[in-house]
Amino acid sequence: MKFFLLLFVIALSTIIPQERIMENPLLKKWNTPFETPPFDEIKDEHFLPAIKYAVEQQKKEIEEIANNSEEPTFENTIVAMEKSGALLDRVSRLFYALNSANTNEKLQRAAREITPLLTRHEDDIYLNDKLFKRVRALYEKKESLGLNAEQMRLLEFYYKDFVRSGANLPPDKKEELRKINEEISSLALKFGENLLKETNAVALVIDNKEDLVGLPESVIQLAAETASEKGYEGKWAFTLQKPSWIPFLQYSPKRELREKLFKAYINRGNNNNEYDNKDIIARIVSLRVKRANLLGYKTHADYVLEVNMAKTPDRVYKFLHELWTPALKRAKSEVEQMQKIIDSEGGNFKLQAWDWWYYAEKLKREKYELDEEMLRPYFKMENVLKGAYEVASRLYGIKFVERNDIQVYNPDVKVFEVLDENGNHVGIFYTDYYPRDGKRSGAWSSSFRVQSNIDGNFITPLVYNVGNFSKPTADKPALMSVDEVNTLFHELGHALHSLLSNTTYYRTKWVPRDFVELPSQIMENWALEPEVLKLYARHYKTGEPIPDELIEKIENSKLFNQGFETVEYLAAAFLDMDWHTLTDTALQNVEEFEKKCFDKLGKIPEIESRYQTTNFAHIVGGYSAGYYSYIWSAVLDADAFEAFKEKGDLFDKETAAAFKKLLSKGGTEDPMQLYIDFRGREPKVDALLKRRGLD
Repeated sequence: MKFFLLLFVIALSTIIPQERIMENPLLKKWNTPFETPPFDEIKDEHFLPAIKYAVEQQKKEIEEIANNSEEPTFENTIVAMEKSGALLDRVSRLFYALNSANTNEKLQRAAREITPLLTRHEDDIYLNDKLFKRVRALYEKKESLGLNAEQMRLLEFYYKDFVRSGANLPPDKKEELRKINEEISSLALKFGENLLKETNAVALVIDNKEDLVGLPESVIQLAAETASEKGYEGKWAFTLQKPSWIPFLQYSPKRELREKLFKAYINRGNNNNEYDNKDIIARIVSLRVKRANLLGYKTHADYVLEVNMAKTPDRVYKFLHELWTPALKRAKSEVEQMQKIIDSEGGNFKLQAWDWWYYAEKLKREKYELDEEMLRPYFKMENVLKGAYEVASRLYGIKFVERNDIQVYNPDVKVFEVLDENGNHVGIFYTDYYPRDGKRSGAWSSSFRVQSNIDGNFITPLVYNVGNFSKPTADKPALMSVDEVNTLFHELGHALHSLLSNTTYYRTKWVPRDFVELPSQIMENWALEPEVLKLYARHYKTGEPIPDELIEKIENSKLFNQGFETVEYLAAAFLDMDWHTLTDTALQNVEEFEKKCFDKLGKIPEIESRYQTTNFAHIVGGYSAGYYSYIWSAVLDADAFEAFKEKGDLFDKETAAAFKKLLSKGGTEDPMQLYIDFRGREPKVDALLKRRGLD
């Protein structure tokens, strides 16, 4: 039953004429290489009728399972649910992928109808009394069923899914839960639409060339091209996409313009206009408290964390506070160093949040004779991607072969076939790396199709990575920042987790939110290792490898700005936890709530939280009460990478094989046990503290 893998699920609302069904390419067998989506044939208007039809098909499958007159067995109930909804899974995955990465008004209108329908469909399944009765009967005698470890885990997952979705509630409470779920899903969709519009907005238009002083030529060129695209011919425009606003803050000496651009970024969703998200997020949080209480939990965080490694809010808070104290101390030291630069230059002002990038860049040049623009020429995107593929190849024996015969949804998308060491097909990998108006901000990884092996029918995955990296200009290829390089490696790590999966069932792929970032974050460790830089970092003009002098400067600067990076992240993690440990359903004043959260922490004003409530897309999506997961997983990834370091070989075959086994297991075993099997012990925090200079 594949509906659990989707962010949203749908329901049937109209009858579709049979002849129109047969014409819809989403409902036909895809006669394409590896049954990849036939994007050239698919139109926006195909999705809604296809999804409605697919829901009708799954409803029939579910009713057949629930009304089966035979005694429930693992095969006729659990495996049957796993097999149900295959068509819905295929169409829905494709729809939500495009609505995130290549959306438009048509898709957004469809989403407004699909989302509540899909939510109702999910509730129809999990609140089906007959179906739950069969699942519960199996669960209660699970020890006598002769199940293997993965089958036992699958049965336990299903039982918990039903209980946590309200299957034990009385009828009136079930109806109340349905209404809450539907409203949350619709509000979340609106939140995302608002944020997309605000992120794509032109925040700063410059018509005086003197205001461009200090900016690298590539940044100026990109701003000119952006202005032309946005209708500001002959001017320079800066948007709230990272490749646009961050370089401006790094290099522009125009303090008042930095402030304007920075405030536009942090105030996304908080401008008291038609795209304002304050009321939306306050309502979502209130509804989550109500839902948690309805299901028997004190808070939404208690509900979420029950199935994560952390287990309880208290444990998360304790973990975050242990990191906050040394990180804040280091950040205050960084403030002092930058303030000295301001004072030495005769600046009669105190460092503010919009000054940080500018003076951090100056400090890096002063301390390490290094700045971002010295490195970008060596980080041509195509070369970085080849380097990331080479790391994956050396670790796991796979290779990426570009395919030009597979259809894509946008010209920016590239497609690669992934092969194992024997040349056997592993899966298909799509990359989509440049910002555009139809793409939400950030970077992510997901699948058009997931791996499975039910009844020996091995299905290979179709995986994609999406980013918003620096794009090519008229006279230069895409040259990446260090942060973008790390992000590319990070998302490839997620993709490898999906590509190397080898589980029987869909549901047993699931791993806790605070474990899922381990496969992605460990890949970042290779990105800037000297040995790896030598593999891919070449000057885009000359082809010369990055010089040892620059590599040494990168090594020396590894601890630079770690106070800032840790504090801005932790502030957002605390904000997430504070919202989701509320026990009161009263609507909160968002700005007052944020201030109270950060004042309690003692956050310094020179550093803003990485996200503010009105633009914190993670906590509206799958990371509510879970944003801490990145640094929880960072403990795991730092400790895991030490295993390679201890062997003295970044590509040690034995260690790589052990980690590949961890990746292949998905959620078939307890995550801590998987880690212990790999490392031989539980993780230690020492490596993370050392890596961030917090030890």
